[in-house]
Parts: sequence; C-alpha cells; structure tokens
Amino acid sequence: MKRPYNFSAGPATMPVEVLEQAAAEMLDWHGCGMGVMEMSHRGKEFISIYEQAEADLRALLAVPAHFRILFMQGGGLGQNAIVPLNLSRAGVVDFVVTGSWSQKSEREAHKYASEVNIVASGADSGFTTVPPPASWNLSRGASYVHLCSNETIHGVEFHALPDLRQLGSEAPLVIDFSSHVASRSVDWSRVGLAFAGAQKNLGPAGLTIVVVREDLLGHALPVCPSAFDLRNVAEHQSMFNTPPTWGIYVAGLVFQWILRQREGALSGVAALEQRNIAKAALLYGAIDNSQLYYNKVAPHCRSRMNIPFFLRDESRNEAFLAGARANGLLQLKGHKSVGGMRASLYNAMPLEGVQALVGYMQEFERTQA
Repeated sequence: MKRPYNFSAGPATMPVEVLEQAAAEMLDWHGCGMGVMEMSHRGKEFISIYEQAEADLRALLAVPAHFRILFMQGGGLGQNAIVPLNLSRAGVVDFVVTGSWSQKSEREAHKYASEVNIVASGADSGFTTVPPPASWNLSRGASYVHLCSNETIHGVEFHALPDLRQLGSEAPLVIDFSSHVASRSVDWSRVGLAFAGAQKNLGPAGLTIVVVREDLLGHALPVCPSAFDLRNVAEHQSMFNTPPTWGIYVAGLVFQWILRQREGALSGVAALEQRNIAKAALLYGAIDNSQLYYNKVAPHCRSRMNIPFFLRDESRNEAFLAGARANGLLQLKGHKSVGGMRASLYNAMPLEGVQALVGYMQEFERTQA
C-alpha cells in the first residue's frame, strides 16, 4: 500500500521502518513474552531499552559528558514551567520572542521569576524575522536567556545559536528545539539547557527530551514538584516517577534509524541535515518562483522544518487542500492563528514527498488558480 505524505506539524510523520518494527514487537519484545507497554520500567528488559536509547541520543546529538539527558513528560508547554522552576532562582530571566512558542514560554515564566524581560522581539515584523543578537538588550545578572530556536507556527529558525558571552552575558542559554531537534548539529558550548517534545522529529507524543548541563542542576525553587526537579530526575535516571516507557522505546528506534542514515560520506544527523537543506530549498524555490504562492519569512531565517505559505487568492484555499488530500498530501492547512498553509518537512519526510507536493502546487497553479 502506498502511504500518503503527511506534512503535519506534530504529532508528525515517522519512519516507516520504525513503525513496522514497533508493530512487529508489539506483543512480544525480543522473545521476552511481553510488549514494551506491559513491562515494568524497573525490569531488566526496559532498563536495557532505556540505556540504549540514552546512549544513542547522546551519540547522534554529540552531547558532551557534562550534560545529563532526561526523559520526561509534559511536552514543551510543561517545560515552560519546569525550566523557570529549576533555573530562575526567583530572579530575572531574559526572553527572545520570535513567535507563538517563545511568547507562551515568556508568559509562563512570569509565575516563577521575579522579573521577565523581553530583550528582543520579532512582533513588529509579524514574526517574519529574527532580531540580530547584537541588538538584544540583555539583562545584567539574568538567571538564563530563553529562545525558541525554531518556531513551528511562524516558520522562523535560528540557523546559528547566539554566543551570549560575546554579547556580554554570563547567563546560560535555554533553547526550545522541539521542532528541529536532530535535524542539524547543536553547538553545546553555547547551550545550558535544551528541551524538545518528541512528537515532531523523534517519536510519539507524550515524551519530552531535556538535555541539561550538570552545573545547572540543584537550584529548583522550593515550590517545584519533586517530579519536575531536574536534579531529582537526573539522580533517578529519569525514573523518579514511571517514565513514558512506550515513547522512550519508539524514540529509541528512531534514534537508531537516524544513526543508520547515510548521504555520501555523511552519516546520522549530518546526513539528515544535508537532506533537509535540499528539501527546504526545493519547496522554497517553488514558492518564490510562483505567482500564486508566497512566504512571508525573511530568507536568512526561514525554517527548514516548518514552511508556512499562502495563496494570493485565499478563496482557493479549500480547493487547494481538497486537491492535496486527493493526491495523498495530508495536513497542509496552516495553524489557525496565522492561516494559509504549512508544510512540515521533518526528518522522516522523504525528498519524494516534497517533490510530490511541489508537483501538485505547480499543477494547481497552472490549471485552477
């Protein structure tokens, strides 16, 4: 059966071979007589799954030894509270606001920090560009600086992380990299904590990845719940409470799939980054060379993962979406807050899917627009 191409922003498309392996092991994992959802999280079977997943994620993201990898619940919205509960020290925190997700993070932090400063914002541009780091008004003595390194809704991406020390700040950088995690390398020398919901690039909904520098552990506010105290989670190897076992297992299969990817001499994340550059260039090229479609984001900060676009004649939106569905191109409707269309080109989206989308877009413009 030919599967449709799913352009959903999340939960999102997953590698077919991962889905097939999870299906094959559903009732009996490696001959143990149990499926993963039935296992004790403290049994030797699941411990082996967890340890392999952690080791593989460390390898594919090149996470240094002085960072801890945590598997948690709550998603990105949960981390919007968990991060200030652990890092704010009830002091001042800085936010770079570049779209809907960093806006939500900033609003949540007001509950836990004594002061929340928006040091830069893309609001005046309609969140179509990233304020240059040299223009940021960073606070003296901030507990941390938060940014969303890829905005899923507005399609804005930091293609390089800022060096806060060069900007005169000693604060650790916190990044929400939910929608581009494992699509490119990370400069960990510039990061204090990174978090990601798994449901876009790494696995099923319900699992959250946190990568945190060890010196940032142990500073949780007294009101922080024990299950959200990052030091507590780290000391219990993500098993202070029952972890999302199925999510960890499937994410582990995705990690192994990523490690197997090859593009010439490149492997793993580097191979996927090359593919992602090619996929995004193909779709942006089709949009930019069209008389019907357009993208609002400044070219230097366009997302490779989430590409919003609009029809100049919006009365054709429903016809476009209906035709896309008929051609096996799913979940292209834009977020309700911005309208238009959006194609998410996560790691598991093959180049053939983007080629099919571009072919449909060109045919629609030629025959119906």
